[in-house]
Amino acid sequence: MKIHEIVEKIEPSFNEGGKLHAFHSLFDGFKTFLLVPNTTAKKLGAQIHDATDSKRTMIMVVLALVPAMLFGMYNVGYQHFLATGQQAGFWETFAFGLLAVLPLIIVSYVVGLGIEFTVAQWKHEEIQEGFLVTGFIIPLIVPIDTPLWMVAVATAFAVIFAKEVFGGTGYNIFNVALITRAFLFFAYPTKMSGDQVFVRTDGTWGWNGGMPTVDAYSGATPLGQVGTAQSADITLHNIVGSDMSLIDALNGLYPGSVGETCVWAIALGACLLLITGVASWKTMCSVFVGGAVTALLFNHFGPDTAAAHLPWYMHLTLGGFCFGAVFMATDPVTSARTETGKYIYGLLIGMMAIVIRVLNPGYPEGMMLAILLMNAFAPLIDYCVVQRNISRRQQRLTTK
Repeated sequence: MKIHEIVEKIEPSFNEGGKLHAFHSLFDGFKTFLLVPNTTAKKLGAQIHDATDSKRTMIMVVLALVPAMLFGMYNVGYQHFLATGQQAGFWETFAFGLLAVLPLIIVSYVVGLGIEFTVAQWKHEEIQEGFLVTGFIIPLIVPIDTPLWMVAVATAFAVIFAKEVFGGTGYNIFNVALITRAFLFFAYPTKMSGDQVFVRTDGTWGWNGGMPTVDAYSGATPLGQVGTAQSADITLHNIVGSDMSLIDALNGLYPGSVGETCVWAIALGACLLLITGVASWKTMCSVFVGGAVTALLFNHFGPDTAAAHLPWYMHLTLGGFCFGAVFMATDPVTSARTETGKYIYGLLIGMMAIVIRVLNPGYPEGMMLAILLMNAFAPLIDYCVVQRNISRRQQRLTTK
């Protein structure tokens, strides 16, 4: 029996009057996840006809995130065994990271989707699919050793107060995954200090009663150590204890958040998003241009600190800069929507990220705050662009 035949057979039980009608929204969510909806818009006015709905778009973003997630799992295990001096093969290293990251993914989806299912059923609406991406990003940007209850509380806060109160998917003005990160950062600062990450360096690894155990604490990132260094004479070599080259930064085998270290893996996801048209190349490229220009300015005119004199290409490849530029700055809901506005929006994100990194020693990462700040200004950027176009058209009419 085919999937659509099975769905059609059980659907009456979930419709009004059926035994399971209380779970209609849940059923509808899984139905539209498995099958392309055959319904059409009924409102009057201009409509866009396309076989690809928002669920397919979200799934494409999830697929783009997979390379970064898989590499991040390996890197978590790699950093652990490197720091403890233990020898481990590829699969043992990957398994360690998998067991560390998997609980975060499960908690993120259970809490976020649970809230969305409940709200949809309560409002008698379709389940909104925006959390498919958000739930995948959250485990990649929070500390790997964050207690699961903290992840649950932060996820619930973000979904309710940064999304549902605004109307759900497509109406939120802030990136929900970044609100989760920001909530943890401000609510639990001892767990989320800006120079710390999220790699298990001195934990235990084994089996207890047939269940895998992973227990450890966090360590500081190279970028975090550079950000807190007070002298420009202090380099990555002095801090990390080895010559970290551009290739090392691109490869990503250094302490960092799960999904943010390997530039090659992020680049694979970026290619998929650009080829499929899911992400805007204008926003993505503008973030890198803004970051590079600002970093170069600080190299020549900045304060006498290691962060100010860090080469511009290292600023772009270390930390969460690439991840933020590819997966969060390009969020179509919270970013600028006008074509000219996308250039301005991306440039400002890149510039603000470097400014925060260099001038705020307490938070050397910068990308999270830069994107959230520009989320707030995206509507204003679009408004100014539209008004400028209107003014130019009126001016052309009056001169004829």
